[in-house]
Amino acid sequence: MNWEPWTGCYPISGGCANCYFYGPYAKRHGQNTITKTDKFDWPIRRNKKGEYNIKGDKILATCFATDFFLPEADEWRKEVWAMIRERTDIDFLILTKRIDRFPVSLPADWGEGYDNVNIGCTVETQALADTRLPLFLSYPIKRRFIACAPLLEAIDLTPYLHGVGHVTAGGETGRAARECDYEWVLNIREQCVEAGVTFWFKNTGSLFRYDGVVEKINPYQQTGRAKELGIDISDGKRLF
Repeated sequence: MNWEPWTGCYPISGGCANCYFYGPYAKRHGQNTITKTDKFDWPIRRNKKGEYNIKGDKILATCFATDFFLPEADEWRKEVWAMIRERTDIDFLILTKRIDRFPVSLPADWGEGYDNVNIGCTVETQALADTRLPLFLSYPIKRRFIACAPLLEAIDLTPYLHGVGHVTAGGETGRAARECDYEWVLNIREQCVEAGVTFWFKNTGSLFRYDGVVEKINPYQQTGRAKELGIDISDGKRLF
């Protein structure tokens, strides 16, 4: 399930260039004004019986079509944290390219983190990994994951896997997609094996180099193709 309390976004790094939501060939291209959506309070809405519309024991991907830490949402984020605090029966997944803004609007009772919040930091290149991940690891967060997506080059995560529970890797999707090399993916997987971290190969991307050959893969087949390769590492818990 996906929850977008606000919509709109704009580029923050090279990985945003062909964004599948806001890039030049995407349906939301040019929508860079940040506005609340009609689902802003979705997790705490109740039906006529007084029951939550969203039942418990769910995983709710939050702001996956925008960024949770956009500066335009600083005031709204305070309300969102309150809703997250109320719904302790839901696991919230929050993925960001703006991890440097994590401390802004952080709730007073955050402490070492909420038990029902998974914070993910996106890195697309080695330079971004070396910039974002030290910050990521310095913040009080109980449950962390790294998303190498879109994976644009080989990345060494070895110095940053302590304290991280999961890594996701995926290629870039779209007409102008840049190549994703399977060897980069396998290398990240091996780093996860050595660190004892779970791993998910999410999707191949539109241009996938496999065994030295670049294949063009339909967007609707990219997740299935990644799964067929059978390289995921699971501990039996569902993250996505």
